[in-house]
Amino acid sequence: MKNQDHEARIAALLKEMTLEEKVGQLRQCGPSLVGAFEVSFSELLNMMFDGKISKEEFERLMSTAEQDYREEELRAGRIGSYNGVSDAATANRLQKIAVEESRLGIPVLLGCDVIHGFRTVTPIPLAESCAWDPGLWERTARVAALEATAAGVHMTFAPMVDVAKDARWGRVSEGAGEDALLAARYGVAKVKGFQTDDPAKNDSMAACVKHFAGYGAAEAGRDYNRVDMSMQRLHEEYLPSYEACVKAGALSVMPAFNDINGVPCSVNQWLLTDLLRDTWGFEGMTISDANAIAECVIHGIAEDTADAAAQALTAGMDMDMTSEAYHENLAELVKTGVVKESDLDRAVTDVLRVKFALGLFDNPYQTSVEKERQAFLKPEYRTLAREAAVKSMVLLKNEGLLPLSREKKIGIAGPLAAAGGEMLGAWAISGKDEDCVSLADACEIQDVTFVYEKGLKESEAASVGTESVPAGAEQAGVTESVPAGAEQAGVTAAGADPVDRAAISRMAEECDVLIAALGETKDMSGEAASRASITLPEEQLALLRALKETGKPVVTLLFNGRPLAVPEVDALSDAVLEAWQPGVEAGNAILDVLYGEANPSGKLTTTFPHTTGQCPMYYAHINTGRPGGRGKFTSKYLDTPLTPLYPFGYGLSYTTYEYADFSLEQGEEGVTARVTVKNTGARDGEEIVQCYLCDETAQRVRPVKQLMDFKKIALAAGETKEVEFTISYRDMGYYDREMNYIVEEGWFTVFIGRDSADCLSGRFELG
Repeated sequence: MKNQDHEARIAALLKEMTLEEKVGQLRQCGPSLVGAFEVSFSELLNMMFDGKISKEEFERLMSTAEQDYREEELRAGRIGSYNGVSDAATANRLQKIAVEESRLGIPVLLGCDVIHGFRTVTPIPLAESCAWDPGLWERTARVAALEATAAGVHMTFAPMVDVAKDARWGRVSEGAGEDALLAARYGVAKVKGFQTDDPAKNDSMAACVKHFAGYGAAEAGRDYNRVDMSMQRLHEEYLPSYEACVKAGALSVMPAFNDINGVPCSVNQWLLTDLLRDTWGFEGMTISDANAIAECVIHGIAEDTADAAAQALTAGMDMDMTSEAYHENLAELVKTGVVKESDLDRAVTDVLRVKFALGLFDNPYQTSVEKERQAFLKPEYRTLAREAAVKSMVLLKNEGLLPLSREKKIGIAGPLAAAGGEMLGAWAISGKDEDCVSLADACEIQDVTFVYEKGLKESEAASVGTESVPAGAEQAGVTESVPAGAEQAGVTAAGADPVDRAAISRMAEECDVLIAALGETKDMSGEAASRASITLPEEQLALLRALKETGKPVVTLLFNGRPLAVPEVDALSDAVLEAWQPGVEAGNAILDVLYGEANPSGKLTTTFPHTTGQCPMYYAHINTGRPGGRGKFTSKYLDTPLTPLYPFGYGLSYTTYEYADFSLEQGEEGVTARVTVKNTGARDGEEIVQCYLCDETAQRVRPVKQLMDFKKIALAAGETKEVEFTISYRDMGYYDREMNYIVEEGWFTVFIGRDSADCLSGRFELG
């Protein structure tokens, strides 16, 4: 990343900069909100969440608020970056102040959360990962960059590559699931799509890999909670995805909120300097998560924000997102010798290096209002969003019901079927409800013969699909609404029936097939949306039971941002399609799959347990000395099955595939495994072939299976292909008790199959 010309220009700038101007480069502000209230925005927001004021009162107060960008401070060189600016007019106005009116003319860096699309919102990352398609992941990131840069965005706070094995954690929706290899492939594709091969191009933006590190392992799946694990496990299961993105050239890294083994990531020198820079060779900038530096005081590792600022900068944190800990303290800390000016200069250099890499010094005005006006929701972007949604969906069950015939009249029940905005999912902060095609919308557009009923009485129906992010919440770094499971739980009086039985009966009489649109609203997953129970709300299960009782065949569509524990859904449905939160083309994509215009090919990247109490449940577990079994004294729960409801890698198709002819061949550098896959059905399709490995005996117990590679192949009806995987011996190693990476001699098992539970296998001896 280092460029000799850029480094020389940075060195020259440092010589000219005052102490205050240096500190300014490390300050990222969000626009502050001012207006007709005397409490802070965050306090006002908490008042609404706590029920002290209504949502309507909150919106009334916010309607008079204005955004203050602190232009005078920008002009004085005391702001280096903004968070949340996402329109060309504001971007260029602020850039003009920075470049033309400040003393040194250093351009400002504008960051925004572009997580899964800008205006053309694509499926949530967890959904899109189920396509197992790096090319698709890169293409959707490219469209996100084209739209976001047209709106003035220079940096996105994505990709999130946190490996997440506990479905209770809300932010599982933002990543690629439970496997390190898959998360790495996903993250690298997104980095390439955002940055391209030339980040200085007007339509490229910097990727910011997050949350470094281990955030997905928060204890009990509770957001922001501690992470305490062995260094071996951290290196083997949680760090590889970040390292892969760094090696792919990501320009920025965001440390996580959590601590690792007692040291918060924001002030963790081993993490931010020893590992990230000295070992991995990272040359970009680090930026804290929102307010994370100041929160080190609450963690209990810093006495006050000045202490937190000193620790963070010394540890290797370059930019402070919104906490003002650097702005308020760093200059004095340097003057008094608590912080070395050389550390300050290092951080400023990192920030300026990224600004140079993005071309901001030579081309600060990278968009225009006219360019922005023409940038969004182009037909080809919506086509890609539809393709991504189709490929993300996972067929979980099908007893011959799907695909449907268009001659059949369908009945659709559930508020989510008509809630287009709920299809956006969490962290779609630039998406708009009116851009979204709901299932009901798509049926109208495509002239489908259908009947739609909410199916729930008004009090219950009103609690699903109506909550939204309060106006102005994004600017304060808050994007989630009511805590998961509150209004959405649809609590009713004891014995009350939430189902509108008359409506369901009328619909069943008219229709041949019934569709239940069930799941979570977008506020039930994402940040600050951990759930103690990952089942469906009871009124939704009551609706499904009522549909089943009509005697008509039932298709269940699941809309959700996490794995769910839904054994009753599986039992009551003739077909189950996991649609996730699929983005702006949700309804059209669903109909593509239901009517067989597309053959579903998605496979799960996260395990679905039978019950919440099984969490965390994941495929790459180790065997205990008493593996779960029928015997009493084995590792299991008394009241749940041993196996998951749906395993990692699982997904059905409208055709069938046969695996045969497994073989292994050892070479000098690795082992090659081969298998033939035949499409034994009557339809063309795509199959995701998965390769796993187990080290049978080692100095440390190893996972029962570990994903080593995957290939997505197209097979015409009746066609057979040989699929080959080569696993290098180097990749078969692990970290020993002294943190040495070793590859041991001994027996290994290679698995190839359709999912983690259904594989052919063979053994070989290394030695």
